[in-house]
Amino acid sequence: MKAGLKRTFNGVTQDQLEINNLPQWKPLLYAVAFLHTTVQERRKFGPLGWNIPYEFNQADFTSSIQFVQNHLDDLDSKRGVNWSCLRYMLGEVQYGGRVTDDLDKRLLNTFTRVWFSENTFSEKFFFYKGYSIPTKAKTVQDVLQHVEALPLVDSPKVFGLHPNADITYQTNLANETLSTIINIQPKDSGGGAGETREASVQRLANEMLEKLPPDYVPHEVKSQLQKMGPLQPMNIFLRQEVDRMQRVISSVRSTLTDLKLAIDGTIIMSEDLRDALDCMFDARIPRLWLRLSWPSATLGFWFSELLERNQQLSGWISTGRPNQFWLTGFFNPQGFLTAMRQETTRSNLSRGWALDTVTLSNDVTKMMKEDVTAPPPEDMGGVYIYGLFLDGAGWDRRGAKITESPPKVLFTPLPVVHVYAVSSANMADSKHQPGGGSLSLYSCPVYKKPRWTDLNFIFLLQLRSVQPAEHWALRGTALLCDCK
Repeated sequence: MKAGLKRTFNGVTQDQLEINNLPQWKPLLYAVAFLHTTVQERRKFGPLGWNIPYEFNQADFTSSIQFVQNHLDDLDSKRGVNWSCLRYMLGEVQYGGRVTDDLDKRLLNTFTRVWFSENTFSEKFFFYKGYSIPTKAKTVQDVLQHVEALPLVDSPKVFGLHPNADITYQTNLANETLSTIINIQPKDSGGGAGETREASVQRLANEMLEKLPPDYVPHEVKSQLQKMGPLQPMNIFLRQEVDRMQRVISSVRSTLTDLKLAIDGTIIMSEDLRDALDCMFDARIPRLWLRLSWPSATLGFWFSELLERNQQLSGWISTGRPNQFWLTGFFNPQGFLTAMRQETTRSNLSRGWALDTVTLSNDVTKMMKEDVTAPPPEDMGGVYIYGLFLDGAGWDRRGAKITESPPKVLFTPLPVVHVYAVSSANMADSKHQPGGGSLSLYSCPVYKKPRWTDLNFIFLLQLRSVQPAEHWALRGTALLCDCK
């Protein structure tokens, strides 16, 4: 923060500082500079900072300052600063013009709402404890002296984040360094003693083939679905998931079988098999499998997930619909929620429900997955889902609300969530109900994987909170289906 503000104010001349005589000019100039440094510094925290790392630069700062200057030149002294206009220009146009993700836009607008108001001009205003506006500064040198007095190392709280965010940043940095070291290691077998690369990969291939689940038999799957009702939305979804899982299982089986033959010299080592050999030795996921499946931290995690996903699908086919669903275990979780909406709409046709007016609502229960013994009550419908982890916050099970995460605890498992569909006509009542009393509701995004992009976004879950929703937006709080 200190270095960023110094760099910004080294580019500000004395003439610029004195260009406007109004008392609002200097505090606003400093506030925009502080916002400029904050949006740049948050990038180092990865998805907790910004879902997409944007290239904010000096041009954004210059154009923002020019706008503030023009706005103050046209200012009506009786009305004062038009805050809604100023926030819109900063959050939606000057900085917001670069932002392509809706949730990043929400974060940026939260910063402008919290930092740009009549409060900004009060003596007691501060961005964070110890980070105030130099109201008495007359020259650029005075401002730089104020900046010089700032702490050398910033707490993530300055940027609105939890102190745990620093652990995330250091972990990501270490992982990146180790990944680079692994990538530049020589790939050829050495002449020393011990197991060769080929031998260790062959042993791994044998182990994986032993554990790999059997192929789905098409006519058996079809007859089971026929019994359950082939045209039910949930069963159509199940068939699509089984088809995709079968493609992954077939690809893994054929690659491993061919790889063993290629290592023995029976067949030629193709480019895909060479890639599979290198990746398996480095515990990474071969390119061919990744194309058909899902990203994961290591090959071990990926293969365990394959077995768990298959277990959920084969159990659903053989023993009927489960009481609760592991949301992480689906290729298309959005399709799962849409099928649930269709199901609820069909059962409420007599009440005049239509699919385009039906939206998702949720209650976070106090049960963990072991406590669920029956499906959700029939009058509400919906599904129980589990396997979600809170990133950037903790969970109070007794009060069923979101809280600050404990020190050094990066991910908190969320209890079972009851997700159900409601007609938007009744949505006002249901939205009002879960908050209750002094609690507010935070719309928490749910992502499939730790990469927070639109590709991995599933839906928004409403979580109860004592703090205002802005607090959690600045924290970058989200729910992940997979925290590895």
